[in-house]
Amino acid sequence: MTQGRLPVIFIPHGGGPWHVMPDDAFDPVGYPSLKQWLSGLGRFITPDVKAILVISAHWEEKHVTINFNENPTLLYDYYGFPNYTYSLNWNIKGSSEIATVVENTLAANGFDVDREYQRGLDHGVFVPLMVAFPRPQIPIVQLSLVSSLDPETHTKIGEALQPLRDQGILIIGSGMTYHNMRGFMATGTDAKLHAEKFDEWLVQAMSNPNPYERNVLLASWQNAPWAIECHPRSEHLTPVFVTAGAAGNTKLSEVFSNTLMGMKVSGFIFADS
Repeated sequence: MTQGRLPVIFIPHGGGPWHVMPDDAFDPVGYPSLKQWLSGLGRFITPDVKAILVISAHWEEKHVTINFNENPTLLYDYYGFPNYTYSLNWNIKGSSEIATVVENTLAANGFDVDREYQRGLDHGVFVPLMVAFPRPQIPIVQLSLVSSLDPETHTKIGEALQPLRDQGILIIGSGMTYHNMRGFMATGTDAKLHAEKFDEWLVQAMSNPNPYERNVLLASWQNAPWAIECHPRSEHLTPVFVTAGAAGNTKLSEVFSNTLMGMKVSGFIFADS
């Protein structure tokens, strides 16, 4: 990739510690495909990249909050998995310097910003990024969602973060474009149809080259086909809003499209050619 504005990426992070489980324990078709796509994201780690900023579905606070932990541990925030999945190790560093840059940027755009010094990186961060960047040489900083989950608020957060793309910070949103646990466990075809129709709408919205129109569409996501059936609560969709806001005028350049546990999911990359 040539020097210049870095891309913005949204990744579906999958379920629990899938990356270290046998494929047949989760999904022998969908997860290998996701692993292959995530592994390809290493191409974006060029000498221009100073840090990765991750917005995960699994961290919500009253105000947007930045993890200032210089040596973050892994937060095993999943339940009922084999013992070995609770002793995983990933040699990563945080950066108070980069966290301060993010803090100043958000504060300059009118956001109340809090700091966090103790929290580890949740599985929405370390699971997919261990696949994408198994030996990270740059710091990783996590940014929380705001607990209101308001789409316009998160789009504006993304818009405020746009300049960081010119400062060597790779912005990644991590969530799921389908997240209904009852739907994942359903045996009929209705849930699959719901996921397909909502995913079709979402890809079309994210493909809109006009950032204003794209963000207006996303703000009214609940009016999309089967939206509430796909997201009874929208925390896993909300990182999409941040991604779209940070994308700005950059057009959608790549869509990951497959199924996980039978449900259609997508990932998005906004990158200048």
